[in-house]
Amino acid sequence: MNSQFLPNRLKLYNRGSMLKLILQRFLALIPLLLTVALGSFLLVRIAPGDFLTEMSLNPQVSAETLRYLREQYALDQPWYLQFSKWLMGIMSGDFGPSFSCNCAASDLIYQRLANTVWLATAGLTLTLLVALPMGLLAAKHRNGALDRFFAFLSALSLSSPSFLLALLAVVLAARSGWFPIGGVHSLDYARLSAAGKLTDFLHHLILPASVLALRQFPGFFRQLRASLIETLSQDYILTARAKGLTENTILMKHAFRNALNPLISMLGNSLGSLLSGAFIVEAIMSWPGLGSLTVSSLLSRDLFVLVACLIFAALLLALGNLLADLLLALADPRIRSSRS
Repeated sequence: MNSQFLPNRLKLYNRGSMLKLILQRFLALIPLLLTVALGSFLLVRIAPGDFLTEMSLNPQVSAETLRYLREQYALDQPWYLQFSKWLMGIMSGDFGPSFSCNCAASDLIYQRLANTVWLATAGLTLTLLVALPMGLLAAKHRNGALDRFFAFLSALSLSSPSFLLALLAVVLAARSGWFPIGGVHSLDYARLSAAGKLTDFLHHLILPASVLALRQFPGFFRQLRASLIETLSQDYILTARAKGLTENTILMKHAFRNALNPLISMLGNSLGSLLSGAFIVEAIMSWPGLGSLTVSSLLSRDLFVLVACLIFAALLLALGNLLADLLLALADPRIRSSRS
């Protein structure tokens, strides 16, 4: 076979293996989401009472209205019939009603889902912007004053619970007036220009995203530092030093790239804590995302909204892990070959 065709054939092979990996992971999402949906539905139904039970305490709501609502949404039927009807509705994009808001549950979910994605993405971006330079500097100046200072900051952040950081941020915003508390927009948002709207949104986003990043960066910092220190002790690094390459060139061009694989793997494993941290931050700082919607629907016993929130939370986690797998496969061709 002519060797000039090998690069094209390898490119097609890699592309095919990546598509196969994506297809396999998307197919695995189906039983995962069905299991989450069934488990969430059963947990909610096991709890005594529902939203209509609380509604029955209102003397303005007639018994006929309650009976009609129970029949319409199959709340008077066994759980498996309720689940089957609700699952069939999901197939057409109908997640059921929101009893507390008197609207479709999907309208609430899609609006809040975008806010949670923005918060988690901003938090992860700030985490990497802080953790990567700190990890590089700590590994370069191992056991030095800068390394010890970064280790102290990491330990301090790691020992601070998310709810405590969120509460401190709320106090800071209230005392200083530098940041808004709650919501994603100001009252005059509609009258702002496009640049003004973006600035206003970022002004509301920066504080909760910073709280989320403060809780997440220690793990990435420690992982990158440990990987870089291990990589810098390899024989090929010693060879590069013997050739006269500068320390910065060795660190950035050779060591950093090879130390990324454990960091990318950690990215997939940390998405669960990132999402749970986002839920806590949303609930305390009044950020209108999926987490605050989950808490409010749980307190109001809004069955269909609560189960839909749990499903979308599982979907975000699964898609995040898929993204981490794809990044890892792109960074390391050996993984593409092993999974093809």
